Amino acid sequence: MNSIKECFDIILRGNKNNSRLAARKIRELIYESNGKDRFKDIGKIIETADQEYIKIPENEEWRQENFVIATSVIYFLHNKKEKPDFLFPWFFDLLQHSNGNIRYAAVRMIETEVGPLTVHIRCPEYSKEKSKEERDNLILYSLFMSLERILDYLWKPKYKRYKYVDSLPTSPYKSVQMVLAKLKYSCNFKYLEKAINDIVTRKKWELELETILKK
Repeated sequence: MNSIKECFDIILRGNKNNSRLAARKIRELIYESNGKDRFKDIGKIIETADQEYIKIPENEEWRQENFVIATSVIYFLHNKKEKPDFLFPWFFDLLQHSNGNIRYAAVRMIETEVGPLTVHIRCPEYSKEKSKEERDNLILYSLFMSLERILDYLWKPKYKRYKYVDSLPTSPYKSVQMVLAKLKYSCNFKYLEKAINDIVTRKKWELELETILKK
């Protein structure tokens, strides 16, 4: 287990004990290895993570857990800058998994994206290009709405007695609430709603103008 790539091969194909050891070796290797090849290998692993996960048999939950935890350790080094939400559909599935370690790893990965996506809201002085801000606003809005839909699906009457997220019993519902709490803390939803409305209005105006010009 001398490289991150080798560790992931063992996680996916080794026996239960070796898979567990390889998953825990990742954190150590990420700070030891150097060079561009490391980032190239990590980028490939992360970009195909959802596809590799699907191949893991459902009766090997221990392997699913090892793989997701290992992915969460290297996720902050992914290189999909133009599409930061490229793994969100997979994350939404992980948030609803019966395994708490898998859910928590998904929470960490989503929170990794929330920080950069909300910089222009939290720190306007460091605003990005207008097109990138609009992209980030759309991603944030989509994330918010997706999480709300999942909460509606997972809600149970017993949750009414809990006032705070931390006091909720361990469950997929709590995991989704943890992400929502981070999202609400990092971004002003009224600002986000107004930004989305502005984008929609402008797009509608551009479409109408294009129609007039064609005529």
